Amino acid sequence: MTFEIKNRISESKLITIDFNDFITDFSFENFDIKPWLKDGLVLIEKDFREKVKGFNWTNLKGKKVSIICSNSAIIPDWAFMLVSSELTKAGVDNFIGDEKSYKDYLINEKITNFDLDSVSNKPIIIKGCADEQFNKFIYSQLIQKIQGVVSSIMYGEACSSVPIFKKK
Repeated sequence: MTFEIKNRISESKLITIDFNDFITDFSFENFDIKPWLKDGLVLIEKDFREKVKGFNWTNLKGKKVSIICSNSAIIPDWAFMLVSSELTKAGVDNFIGDEKSYKDYLINEKITNFDLDSVSNKPIIIKGCADEQFNKFIYSQLIQKIQGVVSSIMYGEACSSVPIFKKK
């Protein structure tokens, strides 16, 4: 008597969504405003505006730029916005925030543009054993996007999952 071993997981219609797959192009350059602060801590508006005005923003063209301050200085929001405005004027794709925030932003963009036809009436599993933790709002964004069209949503791995939603 012969027994055939079947991989039921690979034969299933189950679609796995892994947020790491949403971060396909994660190359960016940090633009740190710390050097433009007095003693690396205090923002002097006049000096800061002069540095922004005198900087050659076209050197960053073709790059994705994340605008940060690498220390714990308290920086007003307008300072980051001013840098973002100049980068935008120079045609540079930019983002205010650190690497983690940028990843969350990229994932959220992919969720916003997610092709619902690819998951329509199919069981979905949101991968749970990722190499890194993602911001919790990402999960709610995805659920709000897909729940109306999928047959079910689970969390975890195909071999061990937690049910989240099942269409009735």
